[in-house]
Amino acid sequence: MSAQVSLWFAALPVIAVLALVAWAVATARRNAGLVDIFWSLFLLLAAGVFALLSQPGLRGWLALALTAAWALRLAVYLAARNWNAPEDHRYRAIRARNEPGFAWKSLYLVFGLQAVLAWLISAPLAAAIAGADPLTALDWAGMALAAFGIVYESAADLQLARFKADPAQAGRVMDRGLWRYSRHPNYFGEFCVWWGLYLVAAGAGGWWTVFSPLLMSVLLLRVSGVALLERDIGERRPAYRDYVRRTRAFFPGPQRES
Repeated sequence: MSAQVSLWFAALPVIAVLALVAWAVATARRNAGLVDIFWSLFLLLAAGVFALLSQPGLRGWLALALTAAWALRLAVYLAARNWNAPEDHRYRAIRARNEPGFAWKSLYLVFGLQAVLAWLISAPLAAAIAGADPLTALDWAGMALAAFGIVYESAADLQLARFKADPAQAGRVMDRGLWRYSRHPNYFGEFCVWWGLYLVAAGAGGWWTVFSPLLMSVLLLRVSGVALLERDIGERRPAYRDYVRRTRAFFPGPQRES
């Protein structure tokens, strides 16, 4: 465990450097929401550090491949969606609360915070990538769950992107495909990815990293995910209220009677 912890701490300063770069780019473009593009890259960078400083076996390379597939897909998707878009309303609200001087304050309020959260969540990657024990059924189950999460999240994002690109759907609520079974299927996919990677870490003796998927679950459900997005969406989009009544928030399931 001590070797895993030491390896995990080695990624913190490297993530901090990328956070500084992300802050400089976002400040130049006056769009703090660009941090979302860098979020998954923080974790991929951490995984790369763990691989460089250890001698990964099959478990490690598979964990690294899953992390790369998740991170690069998400970064490319968010870059295509957000790079030239106006600053997201969530970050506009943070900016408004912290003016004057938000450009400097965002270095720790947004980018520093995201970097620390990414480092905390990266803990299972340190255990999984450095783990030298033979693969077990727990590893394969974790990899299957993580792969499922990547595919599920990707499909949800693709369905939503196609819906938004159709002028005929303007003003409507996306309630088809995976979005018929839960209001946030992309977040459910993310949930599966990190619990899956945790199981891989556990197969390498990294049981202690359970705080990572727990933290991710809290973020997705109570902080920056479901709770934040739905805080005022019913006021901005009245049709969403009926969608809430009919559709489960997070875990997929049949629609409820209206």
